[in-house]
Amino acid sequence: MAPQVPTIEVPTDAELLQAQADLWRHSLCYLVPMGLRCAVKLGIPTAIHNLGGVASLPDLLTALSIPASKQPFLGRLMRVLVTSGVFAAAGGNGSEVELFRLNPLSRTLVDGVVADDHHIQTSFVLVTTSPHYMEAALGLAEWFKKDVAGPVPSPFEDVHGASLFHESTALLDEEFDAVANDALAAHDNQGMGAVMRACHDLFKGLESLTDCGGGDGTTARAITKAHPHIKCTVLDLPKVIDKVPSDGIVNYVAGDLFHSVPKSQAVLLKLVLHHWSDEDCVKILSQCRNAIPSREKGGKVIIIDILVGPSLGPIMFEAQILMDMAMLVNTRGRQRDENDWRQLFMKAGFSDYKIVKKLGARGVFEVYK
Repeated sequence: MAPQVPTIEVPTDAELLQAQADLWRHSLCYLVPMGLRCAVKLGIPTAIHNLGGVASLPDLLTALSIPASKQPFLGRLMRVLVTSGVFAAAGGNGSEVELFRLNPLSRTLVDGVVADDHHIQTSFVLVTTSPHYMEAALGLAEWFKKDVAGPVPSPFEDVHGASLFHESTALLDEEFDAVANDALAAHDNQGMGAVMRACHDLFKGLESLTDCGGGDGTTARAITKAHPHIKCTVLDLPKVIDKVPSDGIVNYVAGDLFHSVPKSQAVLLKLVLHHWSDEDCVKILSQCRNAIPSREKGGKVIIIDILVGPSLGPIMFEAQILMDMAMLVNTRGRQRDENDWRQLFMKAGFSDYKIVKKLGARGVFEVYK
């Protein structure tokens, strides 16, 4: 008897053509971030800004010192970036000249501008599109097949033998480490102004606050500016604190939030926990719990972090789960939905929590003893 040959459902012609187009999109979509990286390295967003916010291809060629022979290719690059929402097309008034303008996304990539809430994100683009990130992602299949004892290293660790945002990263590539730390600071500080405006009561009545992993104190200074009565302390690793000059506004403490958190009425964890495993998060949260008084005395832990959920629509949800994949590939952390967060809080010994606000991809939590 002849062996039975496996069969498969044959799609209709329309389904097959759509599947082919979808396959192209999924297989080639890496070219969009590569195009974005190219735009950042060339300085296209800054050039458009310096040209008054709108630029033609000849304008860009001149501003960026690109040979005229590359104009058709630059046009194709800009078409991809306009289609993907990085830039916007400008025109109208019967003009046949192709024009490009900045939109909210590309404004975050304009360098050399000083303005409130303008935290330049070029380093974030350069890190997430770097060969180090790409190589880690390319090693995913091999990583999945490996059986390891103890804590599972990230694909980044597996490929490079170094942990991201750790002293070992500088030994791997000192320039990459510097850009990665710049990217982390820019990413973490972006949006804090929106939190302050939308959740002003979050800090109302507080006398003291410790910002864990607060880096150079950008967030702590923003809090003290809005609430001068709050005494703010920044806790971070010695390698970070040692580089921060004393400003007379914020108190800086070198330490490790796994071991001790300075006593205060409130503790802030802003985009910290998504870098860590559940087990490590419980350890961190336990130290934070030890640092604050009871809820009746105004004690609370404030957490600002990604809150995964489809309620804000497919685009925001896709951004959240892509950030989760970034955590999977490059760290031992993860992004979490509300149930995941609740379990962490309870395991760390907290009695209650509330979601103060959902802001974009992030949630603002208050957690109580």
